[in-house]
Amino acid sequence: MSQKTEISSLGEFGLIRHLTDKIELKNESTIKGVGDDAAVLEYGDKQTLVTTDLLLEGIHFDLTYVPLKHLGYKSAIVNFSDIYAMNGQPKQITVSIGISKRFSVEDLEELYSGIQLACDIYGVDLVGGDTSASMTGLAISITCIGEGEKGKVVYRHGAKETDLICVSGDLGAAYMGLQLLEREKNVFKGQKDFTPDFAGKEYLLERQLKPEARKDIIKALAQAGIVPTAMMDISDGLSSELLHIAKESKVGCQVYEDRIPIDYQTAAMAEQFNMNLVTAALNGGEDYELLFTVPLTEHDKISQMKGIKVIGHITKPELGNYLIGRDGGEIELKAQGWNSLN
Repeated sequence: MSQKTEISSLGEFGLIRHLTDKIELKNESTIKGVGDDAAVLEYGDKQTLVTTDLLLEGIHFDLTYVPLKHLGYKSAIVNFSDIYAMNGQPKQITVSIGISKRFSVEDLEELYSGIQLACDIYGVDLVGGDTSASMTGLAISITCIGEGEKGKVVYRHGAKETDLICVSGDLGAAYMGLQLLEREKNVFKGQKDFTPDFAGKEYLLERQLKPEARKDIIKALAQAGIVPTAMMDISDGLSSELLHIAKESKVGCQVYEDRIPIDYQTAAMAEQFNMNLVTAALNGGEDYELLFTVPLTEHDKISQMKGIKVIGHITKPELGNYLIGRDGGEIELKAQGWNSLN
């Protein structure tokens, strides 16, 4: 077994240098990255977008089954996703971590390798951050700075009556991946030579452990000349995000059960767990797909776009927010997505 390097042997500044000295800047807007009192960014006529996510061990992730490299990748991706959800482009991140004594330098190298991989794939610069001791395990806070074109930044409040409601990809897979990991963790307890049963369920694990942000959808919409009227990423569940858009836009919505895109592995896993499939898709969260509305006039264009599904439409506010079941029955949408404060 290789020798682990204690973090204290490097000191705070030595650790930061060690983790970031190979970073190469990619964006013209990054004037100065890591190594000074502040990063220096320059945007000219673009609008600046800023988002922050905090991930806490024991609340947002479980290191029993989450590899540190995957955790680093995911913690960057969830921030990129928020910028894409504004119809923007992520450009820089700062990374702050709280670390307890049980972590070694090699552990943090793994975490940072995941963050850097996400940055390399999505063309984002890591430009700064902070490190601190933690008494309660690992804490990761990432701030992402992005840019948006004036007049093309998309908010939650722009949905209009008769707009089409669209989603990218498929829903519920990340949630079923989490159920699978939790099940295998419980089986693992007290067993010496335990091999988890993940055969045929790789997609679900990938959606939970290594999600992707939908840069491709933002690019496809731009190429088609479509600017959504409202948009969010699906982090807390489709139902919860739909209600955010309806409330902010002062509208109602109708979505159809038989139009919600669900992968075969998700359906098979829900059946195995004896779970309601639609409930998993509506309330599971962590899919990081894009939920957006477009004018009815874009129907023909949007229907032909790969990876996008029209699932319903915006209505008058007094008509409320409903899921139309396969039998035609109406079920009122409730915000039952994941909430760390419960």
